[in-house]
Order: sequence, then structure tokens, then C-alpha cells
Amino acid sequence: MKSTISRLVTILFPELEKLVPTIHMASVYALLSEYPSADLVANAHLTRLTNLLKDASRGRYNKDTAIMFREAARVSIGAKMPAKSLELKHTIKLIKELDFVIDEIESQIKLIMNEINSPILSIPGISYRMGAMIIAEIGDFNRFDSPDKILAYAGMSPSTYQSGKVESSYSRMEKRGSKYLRYALFNATKYVCHWDPTFSSYLAKKRAEGKHYYVALSHATKKLVRVIYKLEKSGQLYIKAA
Repeated sequence: MKSTISRLVTILFPELEKLVPTIHMASVYALLSEYPSADLVANAHLTRLTNLLKDASRGRYNKDTAIMFREAARVSIGAKMPAKSLELKHTIKLIKELDFVIDEIESQIKLIMNEINSPILSIPGISYRMGAMIIAEIGDFNRFDSPDKILAYAGMSPSTYQSGKVESSYSRMEKRGSKYLRYALFNATKYVCHWDPTFSSYLAKKRAEGKHYYVALSHATKKLVRVIYKLEKSGQLYIKAA
């Protein structure tokens, strides 16, 4: 939907993109919700335009900004297309509604994660959202005899190829199992490697061995799964290295 907004702004008020850091911000959405074309911005009452921008930007934009936007709109090459303006207005409205729903869901996720009190959240870099994805996909850890079983369930165990009497293993993942768990574990590992010195050093060690970044990251993911498994089975919290 953001690409739709970008496309419509290019048609209706192309100069706007050069006046703001990004068009995908609250103040710009507020502007375009009320004035969804260069023509409408150009004819906006300055006081109303100033107040709108000031409120939406929490004081960052002022009268000077309003004047700048209005002057740019008055010389804009943007098209005057009511149908496109209506589409822009309703697309922004839909994004705002979805953002509200997402915020509501994330609040509920946080409440649930606090209620179950999973030690996974004690690992630096694992957020409520990512932790919830991992817990939801794995479910009861007692179903798995070992961390390797979780890796297999996520489709992250190495593929094995056999030719005659020669059998070899490659680091390429099987790509079977739960793609959602695989996504959550892989992305969680990126953040854990950034925020935790032990994992950061481990990733650097694998890279120093000549491994490709994603191969090294897959090794770090396996390490993370072993840690998560141990924490969930023991109920202990993760202790960050000094």
C-alpha cells in the first residue's frame, strides 16, 4: 500500500517528495488526507494548513513549512485528478486503520508473553513479537527430545546427498518444515548477534573461518536454538556475558 501512495503522490504532487525526509510519515499522511493533491494544497487556508502540520508533526513543522508546501504546490506539475485524489485519501485511511489493528495485536502479544513469562525474552535482541512467533510455532518444548529436533522441525538441518558409496553433507538448508519458525529463528539470530557479545563473537569466528555470511548465521541460529531449548526446559534466564 505504501507503494500505491508513492505512485499517487508522483502523479498528484511530485514535488512533495523533495520537501520531506519521506512521504510515509504522520505529518505527510495528515496533509494528504485533507489535501490529496497539489491543487488542494495550493488553495488551502494558511492558518488551517499550519495548524494541521504543527499538530501532526508534534511541533516540528510550523508556518514556514506550511508556506513552503503551499508555494511548491502552486507551481506543481501534479495532475488534477479527483479519482486519484480519492484513491490516495482512502489508501492512507486504510493504512492508518491497519496500523491501529497492528498496535492492538502487538499490545495483546506483549500481555500474553508477560503472562507466560518465557525466558526467551531474557535473550538480548529477541523482541516480544519475534519471541512470540518462536514460542507459537514450537509450542510445547516437551514434544522435542533435543534442539536438533526443533531444527529439523524448522527445516534447518543440512541436506544430505548420496552418490554411490560417497555421502556428503552441504550447509544448504532443507527448506522443509515450518517456514514461519525458520523465518523467526533466522531473523532473531541477526538481532541476537548484534546485541549479545557471545553470539557476536561466534558469528565473527565463523566468518573468519571463511564461511559466507548466511552460512555463518545458520551456525549462529543453531546455537541460538540450543540456548532457547535449554532455557525453556530449565526455566532459567539467559545470562549475558560480561
